[in-house]
Amino acid sequence: MKKYIIATVAVLVVLVAGALTYKVSAEKNNGIAAVVNGEQITVAEIQEAYEQNPQIKTQVSFEDFYNHAIDVMVNSKLALQEATKANIQATPEYQKQLAELKDEVARQVYLEQKVNEKVTDADIQKVYDDYIAKFVGENEVKAKHILVDSEDLAKEIISKLDNGEKFEDLARQYSKDQPDLGYFTANAMVPEFSEAAFKMHKGTYSKEPVKTEFGYHIILIEDVRTTEPLPLENLKDQIKASLGQQAVAQIIKEMNDNAQITKYDLNGKKMENKEEEK
Repeated sequence: MKKYIIATVAVLVVLVAGALTYKVSAEKNNGIAAVVNGEQITVAEIQEAYEQNPQIKTQVSFEDFYNHAIDVMVNSKLALQEATKANIQATPEYQKQLAELKDEVARQVYLEQKVNEKVTDADIQKVYDDYIAKFVGENEVKAKHILVDSEDLAKEIISKLDNGEKFEDLARQYSKDQPDLGYFTANAMVPEFSEAAFKMHKGTYSKEPVKTEFGYHIILIEDVRTTEPLPLENLKDQIKASLGQQAVAQIIKEMNDNAQITKYDLNGKKMENKEEEK
C-alpha cells in the first residue's frame, strides 16, 4: 500500500508543481473527451497529463496517448464515483492514507520549490556551454538495407539493382527486416555492418552482400554527415533534472547539518553520529 501511495504522490506532484499551460481547441465537442455518469473529462486534462510526462512525449504522439489515456481516465472517474457512493472518504483507512498523502505532497512540494530556487537558468546554461565546449562530432550515415537469409539471394537482389530495379521495391519484396535504419553512428550497429556502411558514399549500394549474425545485407547509403550538438531546448529538462538531483542532495545535507538528531539502534542504544566520528 505504501508503494501505491508513493506512486500516486509522484503523479500528483508532477501535476501540482507542473504549471505548464496548454491551450486546447474547443471547436470539436467543446473540448470534452468523455462524459461519465454526467461528469466531464476534458481534452485539456488529458493534454496536461501528456505534457507533464516528457518521457512519454518522446515515445508516442499525443493522439496515441489520448486513445489510451481516455480509457484510463474514464475508469479512474468510475472508481472515484463508486468510492464516493460507498462513502469511502469517511473510513479510517481513507483518513489514514490521506494524512500520509498530504505529508508526502508537502515534502515533495517543498523540495520542488527549494530546487527551483537553487537551479537557475544560468546554471543550466553553464552545463550546456560545457557540453558544447567538449562536444566532438562523429560521422554518421543514413541508410536502408535489405536483409535476407542466403548469400545467393542477396547476390540476386544486387543483380536486380544493377539492372535498374528500385531498392524500395526489392526491400518490400525480399527484406525480412524493416528497411529504413535512419541516421546512425558506427558504434550503433554490429561491426561488420558498420565497417561496410562507413566505407560507402552517399547514393551507393553495397556491391557484395554484407554478412552479419542476422543474415546477409544489401546496404543503401542515403546521406553522410557529422553529428552536431543538440540544441539547448532538447537538453534543458535533462540538465535541470540532473542539477535537481544534486540540489536535493545538498538540501538534505543542509537540513541534517542544521538539525539536532539522535538515533538509536534496535537495542535502544544511542548510535554514534557519523559526522562526529570523523
